[in-house]
Amino acid sequence: MTESKKRLAADLPTNEDEAPDLTESPWLERLSAARVTRGRPKSLRNKVSTTIRLDPEIVQAFRSGGPGWQSRINEVLRQWLASR
Repeated sequence: MTESKKRLAADLPTNEDEAPDLTESPWLERLSAARVTRGRPKSLRNKVSTTIRLDPEIVQAFRSGGPGWQSRINEVLRQWLASR
């Protein structure tokens, strides 16, 4: 178990009497009024899923920059199109 999960488990009430009853006021009103959203918000710019074959060294170079490597490839292609 990771350190953060250990700390979370230690913070939980040890018996059921210490935990709040979420079916009674004011919890019931708060929970029923809460807006439920799933997933990330819709983007104003929809992207198209596609498959593209690239040289391994190209992919490795972009991936070595960390997360967001696909977005960086997209930006490079956008700059290339603008320069034409």
